[in-house]
Amino acid sequence: MRRKLRVAAYALCVRDGQLLLSRSPAPDGGPPEWVLPGGGMEHGEDPHDTVLREVTEETGYRIEVTGLLGVHSSRRTLPLRFGRTVDHHGVRLLYEARITGGELRYEIGGSTDMAAWHHLDAVSELNRVGLVDIGLRLWRERPGTPPLPGKMNTE
Repeated sequence: MRRKLRVAAYALCVRDGQLLLSRSPAPDGGPPEWVLPGGGMEHGEDPHDTVLREVTEETGYRIEVTGLLGVHSSRRTLPLRFGRTVDHHGVRLLYEARITGGELRYEIGGSTDMAAWHHLDAVSELNRVGLVDIGLRLWRERPGTPPLPGKMNTE
């Protein structure tokens, strides 16, 4: 079995009771899913720089990171071709951020096709990935201290 580690950084930008989200086309042709703006770290890149770059790529906005909300780790076995599988370990850093400039626009030729503000009360009705709920929970609870070592979260 192949093993793969992916590290990514995401931003929670809340302004005037609204959350900034990006929309990702479903890989299987299903309905698109709303995601937090952000994405995978490039080799040698600092996670802080990753979130700044990814938010600008996906939304057109420039941001300032105002805090680290938490780290989410997941591990799952994913199918590959020819009956093979991959042991996928994802580590996702969730930052709180505020918009400092730029204008809302859609990403062209990337992993998302739209960006929009959504009222916090309406987020639960969107077709979204689980990380949106995890990020909102961390944002609301503001844990302030890192989680204790223990069993890894799984999805």
